[in-house]
Amino acid sequence: MIYSANMLKTYKTCPLKYKLKYVERFSLPQKFEVFEKGKKIHALAYYYLKGDDVSRFETALTPDESAVWARLKENEFFNMQTYRAEFDLNVKIDRFWVGGRLDAVVTDAAGNYYILDYKTGAVPKNPEEDLQTLVYLAALEAHLKGEFKSLKFVYIDLKNNKNHIIDSTLAHTEIIEHICRQIESEKFPPAEDCGLCEYRHYC
Repeated sequence: MIYSANMLKTYKTCPLKYKLKYVERFSLPQKFEVFEKGKKIHALAYYYLKGDDVSRFETALTPDESAVWARLKENEFFNMQTYRAEFDLNVKIDRFWVGGRLDAVVTDAAGNYYILDYKTGAVPKNPEEDLQTLVYLAALEAHLKGEFKSLKFVYIDLKNNKNHIIDSTLAHTEIIEHICRQIESEKFPPAEDCGLCEYRHYC
């Protein structure tokens, strides 16, 4: 079993929701148009960072998508040297496999590495505590095996044209390990402060 950041976040929010989604695999319909802009920008960024000519694809963007894409291309971190783009990274932390797909990893001449996460929607309220931040930082740190000067996570907020930078020293693998152990205990109680999620009819 490889635990993704979304799996750990779901369990932390509501263990019962985790069970319905990932153990019993309840499938619910989604409005894909909500994710359409993000999918286009991520795909375009991948080919752009690979060095492909994306000019033909740029003409197919809507005016709003073009504005978002322009912000990303002008971003200082997006213009650093690419280490990996759409990087599938799974590592072992303690006895648990965790990981996910990183939008991009870039580096500078001094040996500093940055995980980039492009957000066309909302950035997490407390990004330094978000499990995506913790999992990705821990995974890349293990992958690089100490061969870096510094390691940071950068949420690129394309909606507000801001960067949210989190240093790897804030990442604690104990949090990840604790949630993994809770999942393995196979205890899936409902959340005490239920926010009436999309699975509420199945509780």
